[in-house]
Order: sequence, then C-alpha cells, then structure tokens
Amino acid sequence: MNQREIYLAGGCFWGTEAYLKRIPGVLETEVGYANSTVADPTYEEVCSGETGAVETVRVAYDADVLPLPLLLAAYLRTVDPFSLNRQGNDRGTQYHTGIYWTDDADRAAVTSVLVNLACASGRNPRIEAGPLRNFAPAEAYHQDYLGRNPFGYCHVNLADARAFVKEHAADFAIAEQGYVRPSDEEIRDALTPEAFDVTQRAATDRPHTHPYDQQFEDGIYVDVVTGEPLFSSRDKFDAGCGWPSFARPLAESVIEESLDESIPGMPRVEVRSAAGDSHLGHVFPDGPAERGGQRYCINGSALRFIPADKLEAEGYGYLHNIIP
Repeated sequence: MNQREIYLAGGCFWGTEAYLKRIPGVLETEVGYANSTVADPTYEEVCSGETGAVETVRVAYDADVLPLPLLLAAYLRTVDPFSLNRQGNDRGTQYHTGIYWTDDADRAAVTSVLVNLACASGRNPRIEAGPLRNFAPAEAYHQDYLGRNPFGYCHVNLADARAFVKEHAADFAIAEQGYVRPSDEEIRDALTPEAFDVTQRAATDRPHTHPYDQQFEDGIYVDVVTGEPLFSSRDKFDAGCGWPSFARPLAESVIEESLDESIPGMPRVEVRSAAGDSHLGHVFPDGPAERGGQRYCINGSALRFIPADKLEAEGYGYLHNIIP
C-alpha cells in the first residue's frame, strides 16, 4: 500500500467527505478547519469569518489504487471551480474551495490538474492551491455526518460517485497494474537515441517523419519508457501538423500537464506521462470541436503502438472490456 494524504476544501465538508468516501482507494477521511489564524477554532468561530479557516476534508488514500490526479478529478465533480466563497446554498469565506498538500511532491500534480481545467474551460478556476498551513479536526458531530444522517443537507450529488467510478474504469484498471519508471541507466539502454532525446530531454521529432503520424490501425499507444497505456486509436485524428494527434488521453490520470515557457513569448502546455515522467509533447485548444476541442500533439518516438489483436499477448488484456 502507498498511503498518502491531501486536504480538499469543497464548500460544506459534509458533502465533500461523503462523496469521496465512495471512491475506491480512499482509506480514511476527517473533516476539519484548514489554514486558520486561530488555533483550534470552533465551528462557531469559523462561521464568524474572522479566523480565515476553510471547511476542509483530510483524505488518506492508497496512491497505488487511486492516483492523486484521479482523486482530484473526483473532487472537481463535487464543486463549482469558478465560484468564490460559495458552493450550493452555502456562502462565506469558510466555503472557499482549495487543494492543500503536505508533501511538496504533490505540487506538480495539483498544478497540472488546475492548468488542464483552465485550458479546457478557457476560465481561471477560483480554487486555492498551496501547502497546508494548519489543520484542526472539527467537532465529533461533524465527522461522517451524512453517514450517520443520510437525509441531512448536502449540496453534492452523492449518486454521481458511482457514475464517476464507472466512467473512470480505465484509470482504476491502469493504476492497478503499477507501472513504474525504470532507472536512468535502464532507460538509456532500452531506448533508441531518438526516443531518449524526446522522452528524457524534451526534444521534438521532425514533423511528418514518424510512421505513427499517419497510422490509424485499431489499438493503443503506450509510454515507450514504462509501457503505461496513454492513448487509444479511437481518439486519434489527422491534424495535418505532422505529429500523431489525439483528442484525449486514454485515461485522465495517465498524463500530467504543466506550463511550458521554454520558448519566449510562446507559452504552451507540456504533456508528460504520469508514471514515467516522459516528455510526450504538447496540448493545444485547436482540436475538433465535436471531439472536445483539444489536440494532444504527441511525438511518435515517445510511444509504442500495440495493435488491438495483440493486447492480450502484450499484457494489456485487462483493457479489453474497457476500450471499445
């Protein structure tokens, strides 16, 4: 087990906690008050708006079952990310949305999720993100409140948790396989010079040179470094740009996105694999509108293609019932 924790503020903590408890991989939850200017504030003090505290849920989870990007995707289903100090019928500074970490290694995943949300929506989310300053558990009667009072007030659609799990079957299935990054020496020995330069040094294939650009055979594309499934041929299209293009990743949690300002005056969003941290390419908001409007422009040298009829033999049979 790979137990980790994150602190999530989503308005009234009753609903946020009840929703997240329904997600596989969540081990333990505790509601409380984050980032208060007053030590151990009471509920009444928090409601006064004078403590700066935010109603928050401490979430302990198994990252081998529930990667942080997938947990954050579930969290985003419970909030209006563009609303400030208001969720449902609840208004006040204690209902500010936020994602707070205790391990700085989580910063990249949180940033990636929020950048992705901003790019997809064209709007800046109002979700606060940063290191947790402090956390005080709430009073006992608040803990698992909706578990003990199933007809209590809740602004969150708890039934959506089941739909989320079903929609993200690929994420959960891939996470169970435990794809890991090899050592630097193993990567260098296993890859071609072109693949090494692209995945490890953020180089770029020359356009219209890689055979995957014009390949549309049924199958999946995996990280050449770890074997982690990344894209499906069902989401591939010919963008005419000279690089393999996809409308979306095979699963949300298999990629990470971050701002790339390596070219002055031309900010882009870089795409990397989650397990291998391989540079894959960039994502642009100029894809087909009917397919979501995104264009994942990916270097062919960062990928390995697995034909649909070879999935079982190559160890990807577990995806048969997930990918049409």
